[in-house]
Amino acid sequence: MADKIVNRVAKSSLKTIDLEDFYPKGPRTVIDIKEWLFHELILKEIDFREYLKNHDWSQYKNHYLALTCSVDAVIPSWAYMLIATYSSPFSAKTIVGNLQQLETAIFQDMLSSFSVEAYKDVPVIIKGCSNKPIPETAYIQLIEKLQPVAKSIMFGEACSTVALYKKKK
Repeated sequence: MADKIVNRVAKSSLKTIDLEDFYPKGPRTVIDIKEWLFHELILKEIDFREYLKNHDWSQYKNHYLALTCSVDAVIPSWAYMLIATYSSPFSAKTIVGNLQQLETAIFQDMLSSFSVEAYKDVPVIIKGCSNKPIPETAYIQLIEKLQPVAKSIMFGEACSTVALYKKKK
């Protein structure tokens, strides 16, 4: 009689974290403010305020917004702050930057409240392959949170991992 196949991974205390599971739903939208500038170059406060006032901000309900200016114009800090006063009642989050910076900010928020209690003194695998744009910085932040509590930290899949950290005895 053949030996029974046993899934040792399933029986182990190993815990897997897949950051893709925490990926927040909601469209990511870039708003390029160059269109709101005089000749796409100069911010005229009166015209800028009028444009913001008349813009349909409700279209960004539950969107993650990245504010940017794709032309070489001097944009005062208050301009982005003013935009946020209009967007924040509707958007899930608003930042100044590009889509990559937006994803980083979203994951910073999520990981700041991520509880590591369940990973205390157990081996942890951080799953590496994902279909969603997980920023590299998110993996670093996760390591920083896990390292003080986890027994060990690996990266990859249970069948083939790269050892990253092992707590000293």
